[in-house]
Amino acid sequence: MRFASPAGWTPLSPDYDPWDPIRSLQRYGRHRLTSVELTVTHLCNMRCEHCAVGDSLTMKEAPHLPLNAILRRLDELEALETISLTGGEPTFREQTVREIIVPVLKYARSRGIRSQLNSNVTLDYERYEQIAPYLDVMHISFNYTQAADFHRVGFARTGRDVSPDASARMYERMMDNARRLSEGGLFVSAESMINFRTHEKIVDIHKLIVEMGCKRHEVHPMYPSSFASHLPMLTREQMLAAIDRLLDERDPAVWMLFGTLPLFACSDDPEERRLIRRLRTEPNVTVRNDPDGRNRVNVNLFSGDVYVTDFAAIPAFGNVRDERLEDVFERWQRHPFQQGVSCHCESAACCGPNLLVSNMYYRDVDFRTRRAIP
Repeated sequence: MRFASPAGWTPLSPDYDPWDPIRSLQRYGRHRLTSVELTVTHLCNMRCEHCAVGDSLTMKEAPHLPLNAILRRLDELEALETISLTGGEPTFREQTVREIIVPVLKYARSRGIRSQLNSNVTLDYERYEQIAPYLDVMHISFNYTQAADFHRVGFARTGRDVSPDASARMYERMMDNARRLSEGGLFVSAESMINFRTHEKIVDIHKLIVEMGCKRHEVHPMYPSSFASHLPMLTREQMLAAIDRLLDERDPAVWMLFGTLPLFACSDDPEERRLIRRLRTEPNVTVRNDPDGRNRVNVNLFSGDVYVTDFAAIPAFGNVRDERLEDVFERWQRHPFQQGVSCHCESAACCGPNLLVSNMYYRDVDFRTRRAIP
């Protein structure tokens, strides 16, 4: 089966990334709510050690809110450009695929909205085949060079024994599913974390991602927060060295997208500014500004709670059952936490640090007083 976006749609590319908040900021002169992420499940067949939402995973699913009520809230967003579906593993239950995921994706197509599904693609291929005709981006996590890595990382906190043979079969199925979806024409984007396990293997990880036919390789530093708070941090020097190695040896035909970097054009460190310049001038390489709280909120489809960030310890900021998403977003824009990182450097196309990066590296820095250094 062939999967393709509707005729006339602009292809996703380094020149067109509708998830980046810099686009709406440039268009409207301020941050607008152009992206919504929907949490469609709290179930998952894995327990990755770096999982951002590991603490919220459950063994039994609660009932969803009526989908029509959620779609009515999305209807209220005139500027909506992207929808992302996440979990848990969104495809864990076929019922969720049939009753939530496919209808939301069809809704997005009907409005000309781009869509992304965050999945580990370790289940049967037919599950993804149901979704792919209506999907723009299949986003997968890939931090491995072999099945042993997958077993070590993906089942680190299951609380039960998962045999190496069983996890090896899942690993092979994941790679085969990604390859088949790519060959069918779907835009598969593989995300890797730069962390204590991967920083010296990142080039080999990249090569496997290319072999799977992925059109984009996303790379983000791992921050030890929430579920992953026990994991060791890399030094800045290790992080920079890993990025340089990857840029040296990457496949230039594959779009490289870096995100959540703690490096900025206003840094007083010349080595960091050198790397930022390199990232900006390398062909087929982009640095995405963090969408959370800038142009995106997350809606929990069970409770209706609205969150403004995946990582920072900020509780729900509203609820869709009694509030418009636009109103929640505008209230967040006026919050002191958001005001503290609400900077924009036009010359660097930069929206500054998110709250996690700011708290970890720049707790006493006011980015609104800084300027990019040539």
